[in-house]
Amino acid sequence: MRGVDRARASAIAHRWHPVAAPVSDANLRRLLTRLGPVERVLDLGCGFGEWLLAALEAAPHATGVGVDTSSPAIGEALRRAADRGLADRVDFEEADAAAHEGAGFDAVLCVGATHAFGGLAGTLDAVRAHLRPGGRVLLGEGFWDGDPTPQAMSALGAAPGELPDLNGLVETVRAAGYEPGYGHVSSAEEWDDYEWSWTGALTEWALTEAGEPDRASALAMAGTHREEWLAGYRGQLGFLTLVLHDAR
Repeated sequence: MRGVDRARASAIAHRWHPVAAPVSDANLRRLLTRLGPVERVLDLGCGFGEWLLAALEAAPHATGVGVDTSSPAIGEALRRAADRGLADRVDFEEADAAAHEGAGFDAVLCVGATHAFGGLAGTLDAVRAHLRPGGRVLLGEGFWDGDPTPQAMSALGAAPGELPDLNGLVETVRAAGYEPGYGHVSSAEEWDDYEWSWTGALTEWALTEAGEPDRASALAMAGTHREEWLAGYRGQLGFLTLVLHDAR
């Protein structure tokens, strides 16, 4: 029995926390204000489109493009855009973010999606091609908050040195020719809300909506994720969201 596939499970798991990162709604909006005036916004790895839709709500004349490989996520993004009266100002594309060719954007968002570009360095190179001169990047990326334990690295499938510490992350960004204009380090409360929402939404769906074999596989996914978080990377994995100026 195959059960629920990963893309669908991820979309279900983000029902309660559509921001899809350990960032509160208030801090999301604070970060977006630091982007300055925008007319065209690109979100690479957009998920449900919450960052992009919030950016468009804050800039009534702006338009946006969101790109993600997940069909369930793109479907939900389209629904959310329609519900919020933004469907005429945003396009959502089911595609590989790394293959997107659009240019001249005032802001490029890439939050929790650097894997699409092979990591942080590849992301920093790729987003520059989409920016207009003077444009800004909103980047969200993980870092080790202290020395990671073997359990934390195992839970995330990470190798030693694969993630930097907080200062190393900022220095990597600066070495790529960007200057941080503002930043937010996710709090323990934001992390807990995100992780309990992820596992809780998937568990509720499994127990109240799913039939077999989806029920069993979804419960297994939720349980594995919860254990990897609680016994693995909780308190050790940090998340930094940065507003970046291209200094080149």
